[in-house]
Amino acid sequence: MSGFFPIEPAPYLRAALLLVGTLALGFGITRLRSVTVARIAAWFLAIAAVVAADRLSLGEPAGFRMLSLIGTLLYAMKAVVAVEAQADDGVRLTLVQWLAFSAAWAGMRPGPFRELGRRALPDANRFLVRGLSRIGLGIALALLCRPIYAAVEPAAGTTVARAAALVAALPGISLTLHFGILVVLVGIWRRAGVDCRPLFREPLRARSLSEFWGRRWNLAFTEMTALAVYRPLEVRVGRRAAMIGGFLSSGLLHEVAISVPVGTGYGLPTLYFLIQGALVLAETALERAGRPIQPPVWRGRLWTLFWVGLPIPVVFHPRFLAEIVLPLVGLTGR
Repeated sequence: MSGFFPIEPAPYLRAALLLVGTLALGFGITRLRSVTVARIAAWFLAIAAVVAADRLSLGEPAGFRMLSLIGTLLYAMKAVVAVEAQADDGVRLTLVQWLAFSAAWAGMRPGPFRELGRRALPDANRFLVRGLSRIGLGIALALLCRPIYAAVEPAAGTTVARAAALVAALPGISLTLHFGILVVLVGIWRRAGVDCRPLFREPLRARSLSEFWGRRWNLAFTEMTALAVYRPLEVRVGRRAAMIGGFLSSGLLHEVAISVPVGTGYGLPTLYFLIQGALVLAETALERAGRPIQPPVWRGRLWTLFWVGLPIPVVFHPRFLAEIVLPLVGLTGR
């Protein structure tokens, strides 16, 4: 974990002040009367905040830079989607609702937070238990990484040992964060009356790439691109171009989270998402030609897992794995 913690206190203070400033400016932007002015201001905030996070964290450990960039980008994009939600259906959050939505939830739909403080939803505890159990499983997998590395390295060498450790590390991290912490947050907010729902919904059951990216994997990105990219583009350039624009925006945002912190690998996350966009278009073309990917269901699931997984090394390039993922599971300097 040494790749995540600066020694001096100043980087923490700078990052905290930037996050607070981003939240404050974002709330102010949602109070602007002109939708056009608000849109311009929100996107300017997103760009300026990310640039500031990059500049302020230069020279710090890659893991710290990643967290600073992701946190700042997440907070800034809340203003972008909030402006679009207001333009669509008049959603406007109070200061308390805004802070809950922006600072303590990863999703990108502000509407449910208008119900904050109402009667608890009945299934909240189920999500809490599910999330906590998956956090436990994820941590267990992460703890296996060092024993796996130690067992494999003497016989097979460092490269193979790292690869073997990553087989446990990547699912462990995902279980802890995507299917653990975020699900616990679902339970917490549902206890507070907010109709939050899991952002990762049984992705292994997806029967097509369209279903995987649109309804099962990281719905925060889906919600964000739908509000901030797809809808504004669709009326101007059409559905297909808007969809590619959505995948392109996902790629660019992943550049901020993956390539920028380690200072290399630029273009690879974008390439991955453009490949996914092209494959979704291919699925649509096959359906129109009367040759859909599925049925049978097994063929659709196999197709989806193959094309999601095969290019994964493109997005999680070696430098990112070496400087962020491996240190996260205690393999720093190996």
